[in-house]
Amino acid sequence: MADSQHFSPDPWLVVVNPNAGSKKGMKDWPKICQHLAKEGFTTDCVFTELRGHAIELTRDRITKGYRKIVVVGGDGTLNEVLNGIMTQSVVPATAVTLGMIPVGTGNDWCRTFGIPFEYKKAIEVLKRGKTAFQDVGKISYFTREGQQLRYFMNIAGMGYDALVAKKTNLLKERGKGTPIAYRYFVFASLLQWQFIEAVIEVDNQQVFKGEIFSMNVGICKYNGGGMMQVPDAIPDDGLMDVTLIKKTSKLMVVRYARKLFDGSLIKLPFVSTYKGKSIRIRSVGKIYLEADGESLGHTPFVYEIQPLGLRVVTGLSE
Repeated sequence: MADSQHFSPDPWLVVVNPNAGSKKGMKDWPKICQHLAKEGFTTDCVFTELRGHAIELTRDRITKGYRKIVVVGGDGTLNEVLNGIMTQSVVPATAVTLGMIPVGTGNDWCRTFGIPFEYKKAIEVLKRGKTAFQDVGKISYFTREGQQLRYFMNIAGMGYDALVAKKTNLLKERGKGTPIAYRYFVFASLLQWQFIEAVIEVDNQQVFKGEIFSMNVGICKYNGGGMMQVPDAIPDDGLMDVTLIKKTSKLMVVRYARKLFDGSLIKLPFVSTYKGKSIRIRSVGKIYLEADGESLGHTPFVYEIQPLGLRVVTGLSE
């Protein structure tokens, strides 16, 4: 569902993560700022200083009247801004327009919505002002502090996927996170992985009980720097797509890893897929979670969908 808006000089809140893309955000910000000014954007630029800061900045600026926000960062920064939009109470979330200039390591949400990785072209998309509404997922999970809630707009991964994300995020904190690092950990983490028994319900129906390797719940289809673990996901169909990798030999994981990139993974006999509006997962032992690349908590999980809950700038022609 897309529409067009005429470009206006109304100020954009620009949320910049200087540490995104192994500090590429800091290095390239002067160039990005120059492009924005050249294209006639009026901007209020804010810089994140620590994890979770973008959530606070977004809430605060929406309270002060901003309704157009562009992220200069990666998928994690985008997720934080999303959570700022979804948890403020000043206006409906759909009254805010969210765009992106990607400088992260994966930039997987951009792949679904046709946002170029070249700064000048991404800003041209922003200026064209074509927007679309996409679904938003909400996850209930647990940490030491108790039950938590988090919104996501791309993919949430559990089990092995969350372990790989956690290891990659630790490198990112030291300014060394890259898509190559993520793919390295896809294989290197196998030695320490233990399968976990889980019960999965989709739309109040039990669909699986047994040991799992990994699981993804997707609004969009790409993660891990271009992998397609939920290849049939449609961002505006009001449903979440689930890809479940059941217990299998670690040798099989290595053998078929290439299928993560073309979506053919879901055709393997130890992989099952589902679609639904609500998902519940409980487990014997803790299954950990990442959402849009951000490492979070553990089971039990409850997923819900908010259809067409967010307006985003899109580079797609249709």
